[in-house]
Amino acid sequence: MSSGGEDGGVRELREPAESRLQPGLTAPQDVLQRELAYHEKLYSGFAQAHFARPAVRALRAHMARRILRMTGAGGGSRVLSLGCGIGDTELLLAPHVREIVGADLSPAAIRQARADAQGLGIRNARFEVGSEAPGRYDAVIAIFFLHHLPDAALAAMPGKLRECLEPGGVFYSLDPSRDRLSGVVGRKLIPGLMKKYQTPDERELEAAATAGLFRRAGFDVRTEVYDFGSSPLAGLLPGWRFGYRAARALDNVLLKSAALRRRGSNFELLGRFGSR
Repeated sequence: MSSGGEDGGVRELREPAESRLQPGLTAPQDVLQRELAYHEKLYSGFAQAHFARPAVRALRAHMARRILRMTGAGGGSRVLSLGCGIGDTELLLAPHVREIVGADLSPAAIRQARADAQGLGIRNARFEVGSEAPGRYDAVIAIFFLHHLPDAALAAMPGKLRECLEPGGVFYSLDPSRDRLSGVVGRKLIPGLMKKYQTPDERELEAAATAGLFRRAGFDVRTEVYDFGSSPLAGLLPGWRFGYRAARALDNVLLKSAALRRRGSNFELLGRFGSR
């Protein structure tokens, strides 16, 4: 998880002042501490090895190309990435933009991201721990980030993003869909493995409801299904590059069917605020 700062950054994602939880929901600070503990452990070595495997690298490369196409980010763009983790996607984007700033609450993740940027000689990528990411950005991205936020923080997110986007700036997110067929199958066939790759507080999101939060904040929004089996396969079989590519090719065929799309695994949200 990550958060940002004021002066153009995203602020108070952890505990928005307007947070009033419904009965049964966990306090944001408790969620924050559990998420931080999980990700510190994740980034103590497992994630670095897992994300370096061939199928995961192929997935990240596809994500980077997709982000550039969807957002229109280019050589003159400043990009902010929320929940950047070890920066593997961000470092793929860096050669194509003017500057990219990654923010994450995990110090272990940020140390790795900074070390990798230095090792690759990438000078236009900056990584920050916590909530400080001052400035205004042409694009803000959040890859598998929104579904970690408590409900109140998710509801507050569009308003916070308005403060850090340039006029006509875009927000892009990618998150698991509540309607995904892969989740139903996974919970029935491999529930233990599913839990291994999930934090206690994360959940799947409904695309229409999430888009509604952004529309009410004044964003022009559209959502698209990203995939069916390719991302889950990369996570479960990270060394099988050919399997990932075959699954991605099949996904591209399945995505042409309107009847099947609603059962996809992950959905993209693209929101534009204002005009240039």
